[in-house]
Amino acid sequence: MSSGFQIFSSLRHDLSLLAVFGSAPAETSWNHANSSPFYMLDFHRDRMLRAATHWQWHSAVSALRGEAGLQRLADAIHQEISKDPVPQGPLRVRVAMSKDGTMELVTSPVPEASLGNLFPSHLPSPGSPDDNDQTPTRATAYEVVVTDVGTPRSEFTHFKTTVRKVYDTARQRADVSLTSKREVLIVNDADRSLMEGSTTTPYLWREGRWVTPAVSRGFSSVDGSGGQDGTTRRWALERGVASEAIISVDSLTEGEECWLSNGVRGFFFGRIRLQ
Repeated sequence: MSSGFQIFSSLRHDLSLLAVFGSAPAETSWNHANSSPFYMLDFHRDRMLRAATHWQWHSAVSALRGEAGLQRLADAIHQEISKDPVPQGPLRVRVAMSKDGTMELVTSPVPEASLGNLFPSHLPSPGSPDDNDQTPTRATAYEVVVTDVGTPRSEFTHFKTTVRKVYDTARQRADVSLTSKREVLIVNDADRSLMEGSTTTPYLWREGRWVTPAVSRGFSSVDGSGGQDGTTRRWALERGVASEAIISVDSLTEGEECWLSNGVRGFFFGRIRLQ
């Protein structure tokens, strides 16, 4: 594989996050500054740094490492956003980094989200009510389908890169677009376990708890599901919102409740639809 690919992460810029510091839902350890408009910026940096380290992209590692690397990332995003002088709502910021450490940034609007959907204290169990403002709402239910083609694990399923054919093909086959309220789950071809969603981390209710596909710390051809260690996934695991498990695709049932998350939209509700 050529080194012409990039590593990337997509995060949320949201001015409402400036008021989050010190509040109970966020637990204050989520970011690099006392007050920041970036959703889990440190976790996004960490995932990119792990990928750069794996491929021994020394210039990229230097650009991302330490407090200086985190500040460099924040400054680059601020500079990109400031190009538009018109006040904007929440933005998706796609940060891509090349082997030589250069960054490319692209922004686009995203919907508003409550703090309960960005920093949930827990995920409601199936059938339970949306009980407080620290709980993500079920106001919109995504239709969650399963790809009909298994995917072999690789470095490009473990790390987030611009090598996206697996995900793009799954989305096309399942008729999933950026604007549709649909998501498709990727399946490991070796054991028929869930790896991840095409742009999300999935959470399923198993044995009285929410679980998400297991992921190895570094790339492994054996351990874990073969999927990615997403930013919101990391946040949920570190705070006991969910735990890891191997989830067989055969265990899915029609209409069962699930949750999805990513570093742009936070946590949102879905239902499994078997094809």
